[in-house]
This record gives sequence, C-alpha cells and structure tokens, in this order.
Amino acid sequence: MTKLCEKYRFQHSFSASYNPSSNVQAEAFNKLTNPDENANVRLAELEALDEKRLAAQQRLEIYQAQVAGAFNRKVKFRSFSIGDLVLTVRRPYVITRKMHGKFEPKWEGPYVITKVFSKGAYELSNAEGKCVYPCVNGKFVKKFYA
Repeated sequence: MTKLCEKYRFQHSFSASYNPSSNVQAEAFNKLTNPDENANVRLAELEALDEKRLAAQQRLEIYQAQVAGAFNRKVKFRSFSIGDLVLTVRRPYVITRKMHGKFEPKWEGPYVITKVFSKGAYELSNAEGKCVYPCVNGKFVKKFYA
C-alpha cells in the first residue's frame, strides 16, 4: 500500500467509520471543534425542528379537512318519519334461510317505521303491525317506493 501511495504521490490517512469521534476529518466536516458552538448549533437545530413539526401539523390538518369535506359532500342525509315504508339490509346472521348465492336480494321488506329513536335509529314493523326489528341503524335502511 505504501508503494502505491509513493508511486502516485498521495497521502493515505486512516479513518474509522464506526467511530466518527476519533476521525479528524469527520470532526472538521461537522465543525464540532468548539463545545460552545456545538451547543448553539444544536439549539438552533431544535428550534428549526419545532418549526418543521408545526408546519407538518398544519399541512396534516389541511389535508384532513380536505378529506372530510370530500367525504361529507358524498354523504346523503336521510331521515324517515313514522309511517314511512322502508327496506332494510338482509341480516347475514340468519342461518335458517337457504342462501341463493350472489343472486339473492340484498334488501328485504317493505317495513313500516313505528318509532324513531335518536341518532338515526328506527323501530320497524311489518304491514300487520308486528314489531320485526326493535332497533335498526338508519344506514341499513332505505326508502321503499311503491
């Protein structure tokens, strides 16, 4: 190795990549020679980090507001009153019925709304007035047009 260095006239210096504190070149590159300057540089980096975090948080809030706005534009408000005819989603946990695969209807009914609860819940009964579903969420109900 020394012959190669002498032949091409360059100086070979040893550096330890696993321990940069012992490497003089790494210290010169990082300019960490003065402990007071090092502390000032670290404080400046921490202040810049707080600003970056704040900017990232603001961008995140803007993005979440945009996503919520896009979602809320597609949501259709549905409310039903007592006496309305509605269909409800077929319940998957009814095992007594034979399943007909993908051609089975997804909605069943019509049912009559007999009671309206808060937060969009409804009580459904059949045409004779017998209570079929005591409490159904409004997202599983749609209006029946006869």
